[in-house]
Amino acid sequence: MKHKEMETSKNVGLVLSGGGFKGVAHVGAIKAIEESGLIPNVISGTSAGAIVGSFYAAGNSIEKMKGFFSNTPLFKFNRFTRKKAGFLDSEKFYDDLIKYLPQNSFESLDKKLFVTATNLVEGTVTVFDKGELIKPILASAAFPGVFSPIKIGDQLYSDGWILDNFPIAPIQKDCDIIIGIDVTPIKQPKITDFKNSYSVMQRAYYLKEMSNSEIKFKNCDLVIQPKKLANYGVFSGGNVDKMFDLGYEEAKQQLALYFENQKQQLQ
Repeated sequence: MKHKEMETSKNVGLVLSGGGFKGVAHVGAIKAIEESGLIPNVISGTSAGAIVGSFYAAGNSIEKMKGFFSNTPLFKFNRFTRKKAGFLDSEKFYDDLIKYLPQNSFESLDKKLFVTATNLVEGTVTVFDKGELIKPILASAAFPGVFSPIKIGDQLYSDGWILDNFPIAPIQKDCDIIIGIDVTPIKQPKITDFKNSYSVMQRAYYLKEMSNSEIKFKNCDLVIQPKKLANYGVFSGGNVDKMFDLGYEEAKQQLALYFENQKQQLQ
């Protein structure tokens, strides 16, 4: 059942966390949100959340957004770089994004979008919401050590996840309802799980972002965090369908609880 009364005359905000390939769970959650009739019109995203948020704001279908995660290979030979600070050249993913964002501007989007990235020189979060779209998205998703940073103007930017994996600040004051989707829940690992430098680096990122993000969850009206995503890695590209379904099912459950609480408050 759709809840049309909730979507009229209200700004509904959507906060999308980073999470690599786990970002496909955002798409599953958005499908459930759309089905409920609670339609977001303002979006703030970082890293994978910036990618999904931009695709959604541009009017791409659920299936097309899901297809990005199924059909975009990361480790193609021609995407590796020797002269930039990363294994993969972020700018070589431009052609993958332009298929979904052909007008390449914030102003062309159907919904208001904020994209956050980390200014590596200043050590601050930068919010992009005007002008060219794809470069800020590439910067926002440039996982440090893996993807090369992106130069915009005279500044160098990298993954928004570094300083803020749950960018609620850009939309907090202007939205009547805020839905947060976090696709990076963590579980306690075993010592034997730390098999290489990447596993240690990933654990460090998760621990840092968990404490920062959970403080902000209280400022949301609804938080969707599929706990079983903790069983998948940031680059788990072979599990797209499973992660999509986890996002969809968790969103349906949380939306049902949200609307039930709203109903009780009105009685």
